[in-house]
Amino acid sequence: MALVVKNNMSAINTLNIMNSNNNALSKSLQKVSSGMKINSAADNPAGYAISERMRVQIRSLDQDNQNAQNGQNMLKTAEGSVSSTVDILKTLKEKVLDAANDTNTTFDRKTIQDYLNQAVDQINDNANTTYNGQLLIDGSKNKAISTASTVTYTNSSLSTATTFGSALSSLLDRNGNSLNILKGDTVSISYTNNGKTTTTSFSVGTSNLTDVFNNATSGTAYNKFGNSASFGTTSANSVIGTTAEGLTMYTADGSSALSISSNQAGTAGNISGFTISITGTDGNVKKSVNSVLDAWSEQISAQDKSNDNAINMQIGTKSSQTIRVGLSDMRAKALGLQGVSTDGTVQNLDVSTRANANAAVNVLDNAVQKALKEQTKIGAVENRLDYTQSNLTTQSENVQASESTIRDANMAKEMTEYTKNNVLMQASQAMLAQANSSSQNVLQLLQ
Repeated sequence: MALVVKNNMSAINTLNIMNSNNNALSKSLQKVSSGMKINSAADNPAGYAISERMRVQIRSLDQDNQNAQNGQNMLKTAEGSVSSTVDILKTLKEKVLDAANDTNTTFDRKTIQDYLNQAVDQINDNANTTYNGQLLIDGSKNKAISTASTVTYTNSSLSTATTFGSALSSLLDRNGNSLNILKGDTVSISYTNNGKTTTTSFSVGTSNLTDVFNNATSGTAYNKFGNSASFGTTSANSVIGTTAEGLTMYTADGSSALSISSNQAGTAGNISGFTISITGTDGNVKKSVNSVLDAWSEQISAQDKSNDNAINMQIGTKSSQTIRVGLSDMRAKALGLQGVSTDGTVQNLDVSTRANANAAVNVLDNAVQKALKEQTKIGAVENRLDYTQSNLTTQSENVQASESTIRDANMAKEMTEYTKNNVLMQASQAMLAQANSSSQNVLQLLQ
């Protein structure tokens, strides 16, 4: 190699190597200090894009988990209110049974009525429970009901051959045994609508089941109060009716059963309970007969038309990945414990007489059934959210593990690389000094 002074190529070459080592050392230092082998898109463009998408997914899953927790807290608030209502209804059932006992005087029943009025008011207070300023169980969070549903009761204890035209005196039970209802017996029917109870009694004679329901909805007491409901549609087959969701409901075993509905849909036409009783010519109640004839259970509840205001809980990373839950109306009116007459008077369930208290027993049974159905529905969603949170946590953990594989630095390997680059950097610095000093040899030729 020629001995030159203008261009010290050895020093320039060494300088380039030192700059390269310096860059490598800087990158190693960055990886070691950050703990990541990809710190920018320049390090690994494809890996950077993949890991960033994974980070978005991780944060989304964590937010979904938070959403599920918040949703569960909301549902726990709603369930607590419904649970309180169930407890009140349990107590009211006791009070109603007490009022149906003739050991009580009129004053005693009035005292029970006062207690019932306060309890009904508390049920309405429970229905006004809020979460983050939102009412929950006042019916404002219900699912869409395009057509108001009609309350429907079914009796599956009478013979499958029974129709509403069957004479009372010829009725048979499910096993084909005669109920032994005599023409001289007395039939009584009581029903409750809008908080008002109406009771009618008459001789069995040649009456059939249609006559029983027709007689129940006629009379001065009914017309005076202005009740808008009466017994309307009847059927004697496996079809019970149409639910609020528009689904046709059938009997559990597919056999024929008697079903009766109100003549008006919605809560205004709700018949919250009714009871049929046969009294023998000796004045004694025929309990074995009534256990069959009075075995009417509410299969379809009366609900008003409503918009879709169901609660949507976002629990997925994509749009519309939600859990939807509609909360039913748990106010006293929806439970059949309260109504409003045509003149605007608020009427609570009346237990001021033995007959009214007796009729109110079935009303309370139906109310408890509705409240328990709502409570178990809420509980089922809460249980589902537990699984949802567990699943979201597992997903987040697995995606984070994948992101770690792509982006996190192997510290042992990076320290080895850092040490190597550090040594090379020091060596290149030393060699640059040597390359610069080689030019000093030219001065000896000039002396």
